[in-house]
Amino acid sequence: MLIIVAAVSCAPVLRHDVMQAGIRGFSLSELTNNPDAHKGSLFVFGGIIVETKGTPEGSLIEALYVPVDSRGYLKGVPIPQGRLLALYPKESGFLDPVVFKRNREITCAGVFRGLREGKIGDMEYVYPFFVVKELYLWAEKKDYYWPYYYDPYPYWWDYPYGWYGYPYWGWRYRVPPPHW
Repeated sequence: MLIIVAAVSCAPVLRHDVMQAGIRGFSLSELTNNPDAHKGSLFVFGGIIVETKGTPEGSLIEALYVPVDSRGYLKGVPIPQGRLLALYPKESGFLDPVVFKRNREITCAGVFRGLREGKIGDMEYVYPFFVVKELYLWAEKKDYYWPYYYDPYPYWWDYPYGWYGYPYWGWRYRVPPPHW
């Protein structure tokens, strides 16, 4: 059982053959500076969705580019490298903008088709444009936090030690109470 769990946990998020054939770890500036050299190539990339909308061609995702590792996991965004457009063809289905909403993370394998002009606010922007071959939507991240802690004991609880300062009066605010 342990071997099965270990094997499944190391599996890539996209099909293995797609992950092997795709180019990973590229720069968007490479594509925008020399788009003709890369047209028709398969790329594997991650992204944080900015917007998803339906078009006559299919569902169009605008995303911030995030590099991925060899299994398709997002590496993180130390410095934003730019935005891209990924078209999910209508023959493959429809991506609901309620599900594929802002700040959701994706891993995508797409064929580079060239550049498309668009706007970010009032600024003109040139997007690298991909047609999606395979797409993976990551689960939503939820923020977990400790609920507000109040001291169930009377204020005089730390009376003999309260005037000593840090090591004595503050310990119960750093450690969850035992009744949790």
